[in-house]
Amino acid sequence: MPTTAPKNSPRPKLPNGVRIYAMSDIHGCAHLLEQMFAVIDADMANSRPYRAIEVFLGDYIDRGPDSRHTLDLLISRSRRRNTVFLKGNHEAYFTSVLEDPSRTADWFQFGGLQTLMSYGVSAAPGLSKDEQSDLVRELTSAMPPEHIAFLRQLRPTFTCGDFFFVHAGVRPGIPLSEQRESDLLWIRDEFLQSKRRFGKYVVHGHTPVKQAELLENRANIDTGAYATGNLTLLSIQGNSMLAI
Repeated sequence: MPTTAPKNSPRPKLPNGVRIYAMSDIHGCAHLLEQMFAVIDADMANSRPYRAIEVFLGDYIDRGPDSRHTLDLLISRSRRRNTVFLKGNHEAYFTSVLEDPSRTADWFQFGGLQTLMSYGVSAAPGLSKDEQSDLVRELTSAMPPEHIAFLRQLRPTFTCGDFFFVHAGVRPGIPLSEQRESDLLWIRDEFLQSKRRFGKYVVHGHTPVKQAELLENRANIDTGAYATGNLTLLSIQGNSMLAI
């Protein structure tokens, strides 16, 4: 069911003529991503916004069934549309595995096995140090170079008008310009429990909720796509927000 923004406080606004479509935590659910692209395309054909920006809040890979095709879709989309891709903790961890294969076992706990499988690579548990290095080499050989470049070039945040887009959230009491990347990618309780304003209205994912939460100071649009089959799309124009 669509969710609309709270109405009892001054609403954050985008610049005139700008519409933003935001998604988070796709986690290899390429089939759901394709469905949401169709929703965006139909909406744009119907309403023809002056300037549309598609903002993706990270966690494109791991857990779900098809990380490879998800990245193919996002990279293809970037060539045709005005897109912004943010870094999630899963992308940060994956790139750290490429630098340090000894982290492979921990990556498997985060859903890395599903990513491996999407590139046609398999692995058994309990790999030795040498086997982990061999596995990472096999994976990087199997990955299109543009996929690795895409994952390495992700940005931590995006700001437009009164909105601040980020994967996990921000540390309360710290100016947005001084936030640590570790908090932007990983924070949970300190941010989620805060009722204070953060300087801008924060749109984030990272912590799954049953349905999108459009609160007074933030919006959480991670609805656990890989587990629930529900990938949420947030549309913002002017001071209006609608989660589908």
